[in-house]
Parts: sequence; C-alpha cells; structure tokens
Amino acid sequence: MSSHGTLDTEPTTPDDHADLSPAASQLRIATFRLARRMRTQRAVDSMSDGQFAVLAALWKHGPHTLGELAERERVSAPSMNRTVNCLQESGWITRTADEKDGRKVVISLTDAGHSVVDETARRRDAWVESALAQLTDQERATIAQAAEIMARMVTL
Repeated sequence: MSSHGTLDTEPTTPDDHADLSPAASQLRIATFRLARRMRTQRAVDSMSDGQFAVLAALWKHGPHTLGELAERERVSAPSMNRTVNCLQESGWITRTADEKDGRKVVISLTDAGHSVVDETARRRDAWVESALAQLTDQERATIAQAAEIMARMVTL
C-alpha cells in the first residue's frame, strides 16, 4: 500500500521479496484450504481429484489422446492409462479410433461424463455462492479483486 492508501502497482525487486514470506505462506495455506473445501463438492463422492481433472480437461478442451491427457495433467502415460480405464469402466468416457490415424485412440466424454462435470461445477458454484452470501459487500468486492489478481498470478 502506498501512503495514499492505494495499492502500489510498481513491480518489486528481488530485494523486496524477503518481507513477502509471511504473506506468501498465508496465501498458500488459505488457497489450499479453499481448494480442498471446494473439491469436497462433487457429483460423485468416490471419484478422485485426478479422475475429475481428466473429465474437466475433456469437458473444457475436447477429445484427447492418452499421451495428450498425460502431458496436460503432468502424469506418466501408464498412470493416465489407469485413470482412463477407471473412467471408461464407469461409463464417463469412451475410446475410439482416430479417424485420420487408426493407430491412435481418442478419448472423449460421454453424456454421463458431461453430466458429472456439469453437476460438480453446479455444486461448487452453489457452495461458493453460499459462502459469499455470508460476507459483507466490502468483503465480496475484495474477494472479486483478489480473484482477478490470482488469475493474473497464475500466468506469471
């Protein structure tokens, strides 16, 4: 904060980072706890976070090969294969031969998979809305500002 009560917008130098450690820890802990609490709001209780992440990636980015999914989720191909097998057994995804290259297999969401992602997003949004309703107008404005800043942080 500047002496005028506004946020400083000047980038910091490496020497300025020493006093950021407590704030960094506080943000890390609060973000982790919020994310963990939101993850409990899911349509299928038995689904792991990794399994849901695959469904969400397919929902957002469309069909992928196994290798593309493994790379996107930063896991090994054998690990992704186990996850995909589990999701396929549950009826949430399908595997089909690539139309251009029959050696490749394309993984896509089924209607049931779309429903799981949609319902999980609905539940998580409802939980966040309920939590926001418990805050003051000023706190909600601060949270909105923080969300914008955090979105920017992930691209740094």
